[in-house]
Amino acid sequence: MSTASIKDVAALAGVSMSTVSNVLNRPGRVSVDAAERVQRAITQLGFVRNDAARQLRLGHSNLLGLAVINISNPFFTDVATGVEEAARAAGYSVLLGNSASRPDGESGFLDLFENQRVDGVLIVPSGDVLNKLDGLRRRGTPAVLIDRLDDRHTFSSVSTDDVVGGGLAARHLLDIGRRHLWFIGGSFDTKQMSDRYDGFMAAVGTAAITGLHFSDRVDAEDGVVYGRRIAELPAAERPDAVFAANDMLALGVIQGLTAAGLNVPNDVAVIGYDDIIFSAAAAIPLTSVRQPSHQMGVTAAELLIGEIADPENFTTRTVVYEPELIVRSSTAGTRGN
Repeated sequence: MSTASIKDVAALAGVSMSTVSNVLNRPGRVSVDAAERVQRAITQLGFVRNDAARQLRLGHSNLLGLAVINISNPFFTDVATGVEEAARAAGYSVLLGNSASRPDGESGFLDLFENQRVDGVLIVPSGDVLNKLDGLRRRGTPAVLIDRLDDRHTFSSVSTDDVVGGGLAARHLLDIGRRHLWFIGGSFDTKQMSDRYDGFMAAVGTAAITGLHFSDRVDAEDGVVYGRRIAELPAAERPDAVFAANDMLALGVIQGLTAAGLNVPNDVAVIGYDDIIFSAAAAIPLTSVRQPSHQMGVTAAELLIGEIADPENFTTRTVVYEPELIVRSSTAGTRGN
């Protein structure tokens, strides 16, 4: 790495250090001739500006930190796209981290964001990060939660009512005549999962037999395993409907079922959650509970940017979107014999 300084660039270009600084930060204030000499000196010396030091002087970085649970899931990609869109419009860039649902991953990214002097943090948490965020705020870095409420109302948050969403899934399956239901989801340490299950079970009540099953990764590969497992069961023990707690899992379940020769939805109806872009385009289009993922990202970024701009007068806000049931072919068929 080059050790050349602004002083070295100024000496080689035959200009003052303030002129070099203007070329780097306010080029409109410098003559074309001086700017060209400075650029030639920068190239010759291999000068690299020290943005960390510059951020320290200016007191801000124009960077937002975003940590998500699983960037390979299109739901989180859509959230990140919404965040980036709102950030760019306000003159910010986004530093993205993928925690892979690991508490140590989340903590590590929060430390990284602070070290990079981001102006604010957005996080889709899988564990308890509120104490860590409290520390960040005390040291001057605000934060907003995505896809999770803060029951203390200390931090602004943007989420969807997952209890309502789980209920939508259950009532739909009951309405189409299904009575032996499976819920397949991830660890209940993730509140999104427990809320979806709670809403699902509250709506089912005593109207159906329900099985509870946990997926380690909550992805399409695990879904395929569950689909094959269901197909191997005797017909009398087989569920006639599956609520998978996200769309990637649901799409894998459909793949496993159909590869084993079962018909979706006639033999087993399948419903997912999130309504990712692949849901409508699948070979058997997936019924799903839709979250407004892109809008959630936009809203979260706007809340954070508002707090950064006026921390003294900013009021914490809790934004909760209502989910929407999108019915497609994976639950729209007739019962098999």
